[in-house]
Amino acid sequence: SFTFAATANAVALTGATPVFADIDPVTFCLDARSVATVITDKTKAIMPVHLYGHPADMDAMAALAREHDLQVFEDAAQAHGATWHGAPVGCFGTFAMFSLYPTKNMTSGEGGMVSAATPEVIRALRLLRNQGMLQQYANEVIGFNARMTDVHAAIGRVQLRKLPEWTKQRQTNAEFLSQNLSGVVTPQIVAGATHVFHQYTIRVSGGAAERDRFATALREEYQVGCGVYYPTPCHRLESLKHFEKRAELPATEQAAQEVLSLPVHPSLTQADLERIVTAVNTLSGSAK
Repeated sequence: SFTFAATANAVALTGATPVFADIDPVTFCLDARSVATVITDKTKAIMPVHLYGHPADMDAMAALAREHDLQVFEDAAQAHGATWHGAPVGCFGTFAMFSLYPTKNMTSGEGGMVSAATPEVIRALRLLRNQGMLQQYANEVIGFNARMTDVHAAIGRVQLRKLPEWTKQRQTNAEFLSQNLSGVVTPQIVAGATHVFHQYTIRVSGGAAERDRFATALREEYQVGCGVYYPTPCHRLESLKHFEKRAELPATEQAAQEVLSLPVHPSLTQADLERIVTAVNTLSGSAK
């Protein structure tokens, strides 16, 4: 439930029912232990989100999928280049989706990419993106108009070549912040994971009111941009709450009250990074 609504929308739009599980409070990704408690004989798949650029525990997800004969669909919208024990996200499930929205680690202007495990899935995707046809007027299934333009694809191909360098800079920026911030909880990277830091997300204790006060002061007093991803869990959104009225997701609820994402993008200068540190440490009362 601790994700953008698009994850649950993708399930609901098929006519299926999204079922929400809790998150690991360290990584903010889906917690396999919580997933195990909500699997029923109606469950078809597990959809882990590699949130903020940190991969979910794909070993645990794969084990659950094998045990219950489920598919795995990866939401890798924020995780271009992230790895789990050396394997890139996007290669663990039946398919994985990557966003190319302008705010992501790489972009095509709009749209996205999909990776798929088998030729059959690839063919189905090609059909669905183009009105259900591979040959003009030979429509095989009911499909969509979900084609990426050649112009957008050209932008994405150039961006893809630049992604490794940008990712390294994001990781360098994140390391500086983690080494110098105090008075807040900085992001942790679990063993075996490569974090690509789509977002650098701290926790501010004291609940949503304190977090929001902290964010306002960052913006207005120090001109440091920041954002809350996500203030309302999916199971509490007006559009989705009717799917799960009994969800008990304490780690999700706490994260939604505390998270705050700071700038980490590769265009930051050293002066920018130092200004972020000064602002956060001053507001947290830990400045030296």
